[in-house]
Amino acid sequence: MQAIVSPQHAESPLVLALDIGSSSVRAALYDRLGRAVSEVEARRGHQLQTDSSGAAVADADELVRLTCQCIDETLDRAGSLAGDIAAVAGCSFVGNLLGVDRAGRPVTPLFTYADTRAAADAELLKQTLDEERCHQRTGVRFHPSYGAVQLHWLQRERPKLFGRAARWVSLGEYLETALFGQGGTSHSVASWSGLLDRQTLGWDEELLAALRLRPDKLPRLVKFSSPRDGLLPEVVRRWPALSSAHWFPLIGDGAAANLGSGCVSPSRIALTMGTSTALRAVTGDSVERLPAGLWCYRVDERRSLPGGALTEGGSVYAWLNQSLQLPEPEELEAILAQDEPDGHGLTVLPLLSGERAPGWAGHARATIHGLTLATRPADIVRASLEAVAYRIALVYDDLRALLPGQPQIVVSGGALASSPAWLQVVADALGRTLTLSAAPEASARGAALLALEAIGALPGIDQAPDFLGATAEPDMQRHEVYRRAIARQQELYDRLVDPL
Repeated sequence: MQAIVSPQHAESPLVLALDIGSSSVRAALYDRLGRAVSEVEARRGHQLQTDSSGAAVADADELVRLTCQCIDETLDRAGSLAGDIAAVAGCSFVGNLLGVDRAGRPVTPLFTYADTRAAADAELLKQTLDEERCHQRTGVRFHPSYGAVQLHWLQRERPKLFGRAARWVSLGEYLETALFGQGGTSHSVASWSGLLDRQTLGWDEELLAALRLRPDKLPRLVKFSSPRDGLLPEVVRRWPALSSAHWFPLIGDGAAANLGSGCVSPSRIALTMGTSTALRAVTGDSVERLPAGLWCYRVDERRSLPGGALTEGGSVYAWLNQSLQLPEPEELEAILAQDEPDGHGLTVLPLLSGERAPGWAGHARATIHGLTLATRPADIVRASLEAVAYRIALVYDDLRALLPGQPQIVVSGGALASSPAWLQVVADALGRTLTLSAAPEASARGAALLALEAIGALPGIDQAPDFLGATAEPDMQRHEVYRRAIARQQELYDRLVDPL
């Protein structure tokens, strides 16, 4: 079975899926088997607003406008199929946080996970609260990407701006309010704020007390299993085909990507590498004891999402390509495939953007140790790509300890899919077979699958067909070489970096 189906062969009911990412907004149509309906989609690009202070914010109204444009175009492309749309679901980049006034209008920009201005406040919270206890309750550490730390920064550095907000909402809640007159935030998106108690699924009382916030100032929590109906009259006039569709709250794009790539149970780990890297698994219940280097978000009320995110990934190769006189990609790929593992005499900490998992040392910086006059640019490239693989292995070891058996590893993202040599390095470093995902646009598909399960079109999300591609098998002799190299990298890390 193919991952894409023609409009003529799409099986009802259909789901309109939204994917509001940090660089584009997309809408697409999926049939009851989770297959994308060919040519029934729309995309609009946008950019986060950044500056040298570390700001990374977005315009919530612009994102709503682009989302509505994508829905317009997708419905137009769907033609008569639009009448078979039973549900609308989607995902968004996380975390995100917006201050609104009593009328629900924005009084702040939409703060995003990429904003680093609250870095000092993460350290301040570590001094006033027991971070380990908070980590076990909320599933996340104190880091500037999370709403808990950003709200602390706003109170301290922007008190007038903070005071203008009657409430704080998610992008999904703001979108729903524009369409229905009221909205809510899923437990999935809320879990990326650093404020949600992952066991009770309510706002964490100790953190709210530390931030001097009442629960009614935060997003309204809603269950994914309770979709919203009753579009505003002007919205019904715009989209009559969606007047009776069930609208589900947005979930986190990381959770959606896991589901869309077929990693819907503890038997599979999703390894996603784009600019950065993440390893995640879906578990049927909450993780009782979370390792220090991992986070644990929510997919919905029934499923957790333990894993870890690395700042390093395709960004490391992009920096190397900009900074070194590298051969053409095809020639470099051939060189990388021929070179011996760890045969360059270099030890690299590839922390160009600081560290997230597993040490969470945001102040960490990249290091290349062992350079000589004989070192080639290709040696630096291979050592750096191997170094990223070693970091992946550290997170994998922590995550695997939470899961039964030997989970299958499914890979998605352009960085590894476009480099067979790097894919092989990661397989060798982990000592595990890697399977490429063949599901296009996994995040949108994952949101669609969750909605199909909720409306009963799928008996369970694990019943959706798999779309898997080629595999990379590990060389166990190289694996032993890499395990020694990982230990050497860790020794350098321990000398230079003060983690956690």
